[in-house]
Amino acid sequence: MIALLQRVNRSWVEVNGQTVGKIGRGINILLGVEKGDTEEDIKFLIEKIVSLRIFPSEDGKKEFDRSVVDINGELLVVSQFTLPASLRKGRRPSFDRSERPERAKELYEKFIEALRDKGLKVESGIFGADMKVFIENDGPVTFILRSEDLKKPRKG
Repeated sequence: MIALLQRVNRSWVEVNGQTVGKIGRGINILLGVEKGDTEEDIKFLIEKIVSLRIFPSEDGKKEFDRSVVDINGELLVVSQFTLPASLRKGRRPSFDRSERPERAKELYEKFIEALRDKGLKVESGIFGADMKVFIENDGPVTFILRSEDLKKPRKG
């Protein structure tokens, strides 16, 4: 599972010209589900995301001091099936690593619920819809998290 995290001042997603999810200060999450991902991948990502210190201290002296929980931030989760794409060969992306739509939707929805279970305000896009995502990136601050990397033991 891949999560592209962007620290935002605000972000929203529209489908057919209608806003379906909107947040203020927090994290915009583009989520890609890969073949073989499970609920364990969700757990790894959620634990990292809610504790990741990517927001500045209150006095502004430390750029990366507080988490989304610390600032009572909001989260917008948007499905992004292109994140697992391979661009190695040819000129067209290969989506062989992307999970089947039915399973990807199931995991996407479980991911959103797991975030809500942490007591955070979570908004979302509509899985599989043609969406327009508006992101006011703060910094810009952007990180890529892969559950596969989080499972590996840390090197001394």
